[in-house]
Amino acid sequence: MPLPHLHRRRLLVLSASLAAPWFRTDAAPPQRRWYEAAEAMRRLALSQGDQPYGAVVVQGDRIVGQGPSRVLQRQDLDAHAEREAIRDARERVGPDVLRGAVLYSTSRPCALCEAAAAQAGLARMIHGADLTDAGAPAR
Repeated sequence: MPLPHLHRRRLLVLSASLAAPWFRTDAAPPQRRWYEAAEAMRRLALSQGDQPYGAVVVQGDRIVGQGPSRVLQRQDLDAHAEREAIRDARERVGPDVLRGAVLYSTSRPCALCEAAAAQAGLARMIHGADLTDAGAPAR
């Protein structure tokens, strides 16, 4: 017995809501320009003698935070590029504006950086030159 039209629509909506973030229609596709900005932060980190990582936080259509790795420069194990970008964004626009933002980084964020992104309310993490969408950060 075929399902009524209404039930098919509910199933379609449910299956779309469970789909991967890159498939969802409400999630903007990753953009190369934001990765290139993270790559510029990676080059800055290298030019300063630090580890080869960079990240930016994007809200809407603008960068609200950016960070090169500063672990060696500051002798601070918490100065990963991702956390530096989140700190920079908080200082620039405040913590509430970060809800729904996207973190672009040159490589997959570590567990502590992912937790910081989750705590800040970032919606997604995109990493690497192939623009891998890691989805919503987990705590």
